[in-house]
Amino acid sequence: MQVSTHEILDIEAIRRDFPILDQVVNGRQLVYFDNAATTQKPLPVLNALTRYYEGYNANIHRGIHALAEKATSAFEASRRAIQQFLNAAHVEEIIFTYGTTDGINLVAQTYGRRFLKEGDEIIITTMEHHSNIVPWQMLCEEKGCELKVIPIDDKGDLILEEFEKLLSERTKFVSAVHVSNAMGTINPVKYLIEKAHAVGAKVLIDGAQASSHIDIDVQDLDADFYVFSAHKLYGPTGMGALYGKRDLLDSMPPWRGGGEMIKEVTFEKTTYNDLPYKFEAGTPNIADVIATYTALDYLDTLGKQKVAAYEHSLLEYATEALQDIEGLRIIGQSAQKISVVSFVIEGIHHQDTGVILDQQGIAVRTGHHCTQPLMRRFGITGTTRASFAVYNTKEEIDRLVQGLYRVRKMML
Repeated sequence: MQVSTHEILDIEAIRRDFPILDQVVNGRQLVYFDNAATTQKPLPVLNALTRYYEGYNANIHRGIHALAEKATSAFEASRRAIQQFLNAAHVEEIIFTYGTTDGINLVAQTYGRRFLKEGDEIIITTMEHHSNIVPWQMLCEEKGCELKVIPIDDKGDLILEEFEKLLSERTKFVSAVHVSNAMGTINPVKYLIEKAHAVGAKVLIDGAQASSHIDIDVQDLDADFYVFSAHKLYGPTGMGALYGKRDLLDSMPPWRGGGEMIKEVTFEKTTYNDLPYKFEAGTPNIADVIATYTALDYLDTLGKQKVAAYEHSLLEYATEALQDIEGLRIIGQSAQKISVVSFVIEGIHHQDTGVILDQQGIAVRTGHHCTQPLMRRFGITGTTRASFAVYNTKEEIDRLVQGLYRVRKMML
């Protein structure tokens, strides 16, 4: 896919929306290639945070004064925006969380505790982030369930035949990442959901990496649960959302107790609030919820498909350029990927690579990327990962390549 920047997006204008990019690091203009960890924030999002704190900072839902009503209106507008973003059927199916990890734990500790029992099986994949491994391990230890894992091939794709073999009447839950944070692999989650539902299992999809790159339609996917974090799609940190089918959320007990999630409290008994509030105890992350609306609007204004096409052009350009570097091996070479290139260089530790690149003003991620089982699958301890967003350029990729030649010169 050959895409001209000038045909679809004004990248220089977009870069001006991100003031953090206009800085010098170690004497060089910053190149930020750590977008899979967190994206930078555009001025509209920063301004939305400032407007809230300067203009209508107030607690929500319970106040009747003007500031509280304005804050409540903006807060709930963000919920409706997320409903539209995911194409959820009902606004009350959107639960605000502190991020993807929080959403997964909510499901494991509410749905899992109530409905899973000893002998039941939970299936995950080899490429899961630790946040989609550990909560299920904890649940298995508590309930006596068994955790099973879908293997992957050398390209980083799920071996679907093995997934089908794992499925049985004992399979009660499947939790799978939509897009691998370590490799960029896009998983066939609709197929996984269909097969899991055929044996009566429920499915959670981790959309942390997919949210800014792929159009998401939870109704078309028929996902039971879907989670994502705002900070991966140009929004604030500490803010995420859980989508759950309404009947499932209704059947699940509250997770945290306190204000907002109740209808009436006496010393003898408490009755719980309706959806979505029964899962949102206490004063929420109001400013960041409100600013998430702005982040979604910013991405929508750019055009998500245009952004994805441009990012794919960066992926293709980087993949081709990196292959010219002697001893470099890309980890994760699926035909279906987002804009992530994860690699190792023979004879050079990934941490050394990251340090030398940082000395040249280039920010990449090094390590196991919270996917230690995946790293073991490939017989490595970690990789160097360059992940691209809409404000990155081919010229910056050229600097990465030049930087890697310098790494080889210094280390070999």
